[in-house]
Amino acid sequence: MSTTPLSYKDAGVDIDAGDALVERIKPLAKRTMREGVLAGIGGFGALFEISRKYKEPVLVSGTDGVGTKLKLAFEWNMHDTVGIDLVAMSVNDVLVQGAEPLFFLDYFACGRLDVETAAAVVGGIAKGCEESGCALIGGETAEMPGMYADGEYDLAGFCVGAVEKSKILAGQHVQAGDVVLGLASSGVHSNGFSLVRKCIDRAGWNLPLTLDGKLFKQALMTPTRLYVKNVLAALDKHPASANGGIKALAHITGGGLLENIPRVLPEGLAAHLKKGSWPQTELFAWLQRTAGIDDHEMNRTFNNGIGMVVVAAASDAQAVATTLRSLGEAVHEIGVIGAQGTGASVTVA
Repeated sequence: MSTTPLSYKDAGVDIDAGDALVERIKPLAKRTMREGVLAGIGGFGALFEISRKYKEPVLVSGTDGVGTKLKLAFEWNMHDTVGIDLVAMSVNDVLVQGAEPLFFLDYFACGRLDVETAAAVVGGIAKGCEESGCALIGGETAEMPGMYADGEYDLAGFCVGAVEKSKILAGQHVQAGDVVLGLASSGVHSNGFSLVRKCIDRAGWNLPLTLDGKLFKQALMTPTRLYVKNVLAALDKHPASANGGIKALAHITGGGLLENIPRVLPEGLAAHLKKGSWPQTELFAWLQRTAGIDDHEMNRTFNNGIGMVVVAAASDAQAVATTLRSLGEAVHEIGVIGAQGTGASVTVA
């Protein structure tokens, strides 16, 4: 047995690289700071004080990853936007309950830490937090030799938000006759990439040069749209009630339109979506054509062009749409709520 001393670095863990990454992260995280942060990056635990503007604050939390979209990030060396995806998948979920995202923590795991790559990823996380008004308050970088292939990593994150107890959106006010509005997505977002990658393999050398005015790779890697600030502003202007305002929200992620909208509908109601009421982009048309799947499969695999659904009272739907458009959202009236008997469902016809 050799008696040569073995260091942690010899075992594959570079503490100096980890320290260098922390120093790179600190100014990025600092830009995301907001009222309520008492202690952030660097401590064993992050501290956050809930604002006294809330009379009965309820905490809302969400957690997610980026999924196999990361495989394309590795292959194409495009690491600067997947951090935005990570943030968006959680803050958009928290938003659905009417909550304001307060802070976010990330988990970055790899086999060997590459500071430049990790800094690019965290830069995207910080940008996503900044655009959502959410503090990047802490996180963890785990270097685990042998767990991941060289050049690969995994991401997870979670967000905590707050909402006034009386303003929680749980679909309780939704009723037949309410209007379903769809907010356009920025692309595939961060779901369905196992099928996306199959489509790329099937197309081989016959990949399109551009889709929707973007180079092919940029079109697919466009990060998930952050709906937080615009939708919170609309909620403030059009609060939910039994007879008006924004009554429910649905973040269209895994399961697409068909499986996410029912999650916010009361028992016995269905969302009846009108086919063709929103445009199909070149990107989704290419995916559908290449995969050879029908409209039903498209609507339960991808967001298919709608990243967030807003259910509004019929009397306020046009005003809600006008408000959201004035804030920069592309809004489509895509359906109506109707009776369904038992359960909750979605139809597209």
